[in-house]
Amino acid sequence: MTESKVSSAKLTAELLDSWATDPKGPVALHLKQRLRAVEGDEDEPQIVYPPTYADIGYNVDQLADGTRVALIDSVGSQANRLEPIFKSGSELADLVPQIDIILRKEGCGECAECKKAKPKVDKCENPWKEKRSLFDLAHRAADAVVQSSPTLLPKVAEAFATMRKTGDASLLCTIAPTSLLFGCWDSRGGSGEKRPRLVRSIIRAWDVDELHTAAQFNSIWKALDDDQKSGLEKALPKGKKLSEKGFKDAPAVKYKDGRRVLGGIVARGPIQRDVTINLVALRGLNGGEHSDSLRKYLLALSILSGTTDIELFLREGCHLRYADDADQWSIVPRRGKNAPIDLVSDDARKVAGEYASEHSKPFKKAWDELKLGREHEFDLKAAKDLLGKSTEEDGETE
Repeated sequence: MTESKVSSAKLTAELLDSWATDPKGPVALHLKQRLRAVEGDEDEPQIVYPPTYADIGYNVDQLADGTRVALIDSVGSQANRLEPIFKSGSELADLVPQIDIILRKEGCGECAECKKAKPKVDKCENPWKEKRSLFDLAHRAADAVVQSSPTLLPKVAEAFATMRKTGDASLLCTIAPTSLLFGCWDSRGGSGEKRPRLVRSIIRAWDVDELHTAAQFNSIWKALDDDQKSGLEKALPKGKKLSEKGFKDAPAVKYKDGRRVLGGIVARGPIQRDVTINLVALRGLNGGEHSDSLRKYLLALSILSGTTDIELFLREGCHLRYADDADQWSIVPRRGKNAPIDLVSDDARKVAGEYASEHSKPFKKAWDELKLGREHEFDLKAAKDLLGKSTEEDGETE
């Protein structure tokens, strides 16, 4: 990480202690981060492709002054991009438990069992496993895949039920701390427990206009002789077009439901990522006898995740980069002006990492005592049962 250009307060363990435990402390940490498309020069308007949503297309709002603002990456999408930084193999992996869910298995094809006429995959000596980390699941510990994993679900369900009844989040922090970090809603389970995000990130583009796309497909049609063309036309099923099968040119403007198909936006204003660490929600967490450690542990994880450079290839046509050499974070007080704080230098990251490691100890000890293990198998019967179960999410969008 590069040192901040602005004179900022230095991060210390004592300062982290006050943020985590002082009820009169600041309400948030905030980053306003400038991004740019990889194409184009510094002062040029930027063309990027936002996500497309059913029924509305791009999510573009017009403000009272006529300025149009486009959503480039939603809060939920950003959370799902941030969480995998804790996966096995990353620099932060040792700070959190690792849980993988095996979706299915395939035989290796080499062992004695696989060479039988009717091999049984569960007896294969070295099966290939299609699996997903808990950090890859969109709804984290509340995901439907967790609900369909019989060896993992009982403890996760207990964790949510305990939070609902007593407010104690220590068991969920032991099993899946990032579910508290990025928020979760046990809409599919019995508790209905809902936790707010401690880390909230969103990307918007300002002063935008929509663009449209068209396409020109050139086939090999002109190179065919008359007999070949005639043969293809006779073989074509009724109601179909040769261009649909790639045998004829298709010069056409693209339309959908009578409207031109969207082709990105041009942003004349900034593309901006806002990252907020919610210290009020953090201090509101209860961890029983480990409340202080829970808050301090999650605060450090929040800072480490919020200050990690994630990849910004968001989708085809939306490849972004960081515009500045250093990020300027601010401490947001209850009243008065924000104050700059260094969270991104190597020294600051070291302080946060050591702080996270120290305060993770009671949760690592509890994890060892749970003996849950790393791998858990998805069960199709449990998934089918879940399909017939009424949930809080029915008829509602998270």
